[in-house]
Amino acid sequence: MSDTYSDLLEATIQHLESLKARGTKFVSISDETLAALDRPAIKRASPSPAARLQTSDFRETSGPKLQPNPTTQPLSVSPPPAPPVSTPAMSPDNAVKEAAFADLRRRALACVKCPHLASSRKNVVFGVGNFDAELMFVGEAPGADEDAQAEPFVGRAGQLLTKIIETMGLKRESVYIANILKCRPDMPGQAFGNRKPTPEEMETCIPFLHEQIDLIRPKVLVALGGTAVEGLLHTSGINKLRGTWQTYRGTPLMPTFHPAYLLRTPGDKRKVWEDMLKVMEKLGLPISEKQLGFFLKGA
Repeated sequence: MSDTYSDLLEATIQHLESLKARGTKFVSISDETLAALDRPAIKRASPSPAARLQTSDFRETSGPKLQPNPTTQPLSVSPPPAPPVSTPAMSPDNAVKEAAFADLRRRALACVKCPHLASSRKNVVFGVGNFDAELMFVGEAPGADEDAQAEPFVGRAGQLLTKIIETMGLKRESVYIANILKCRPDMPGQAFGNRKPTPEEMETCIPFLHEQIDLIRPKVLVALGGTAVEGLLHTSGINKLRGTWQTYRGTPLMPTFHPAYLLRTPGDKRKVWEDMLKVMEKLGLPISEKQLGFFLKGA
């Protein structure tokens, strides 16, 4: 049994045991999952005709150089074919994680545990970003823009969050962004607006977030807004908790204001940036003088 196969088998067993410990009894395997687990190893390109020339085609003369054997027919060497294009081999850990994420996404997209949300949603907003991210942002629930585009934080608040991430020296695609609630809270009788998710709705949906966190294993979590803090820590008071390190499922968590709040109260942007500097320090990211004094001149 190869080391690669043994590592893949062990990682798969560990993941299944973690699912069992969380109460999962059945795991369905899709064709995409099987394909991810059954990627063939990269084959080395065959040598070109020139590389296959043998030294038996040469004879040693009285001089120090090798000369072609006159009994050998002249060899016409055509340019070697271009090597086949292949994707990098996926490590066992990444293959298992990709397969687990695919299965988790499939289950989330099919969820109807909250019938009133399932009937009113346009899309399940699963999450977006790098599932090897060191930094993960957690909001409360999708809004109308997110429900329409099936991606968290894409409206005005999402644009501000992206700016914050980029100011930290990161890219949006290098972090992971998710919400506690994967469906937009329904708005019966209203054509626009958003409502706060109920504790019961968040409690029903949060196991999906737990699996996301367990698979990504970020070094730092950032809770965006008071509702997200309530859903994660079961406590209220974002003004009191903001900027102070908490712990969630063994991971350092930084509570801060929601970007939507900053759109209404731009004067508190400096407080959020102070929180992000603490996050950068925790992650060991470089902090420039410009970043350190970002708000000193009213920037």
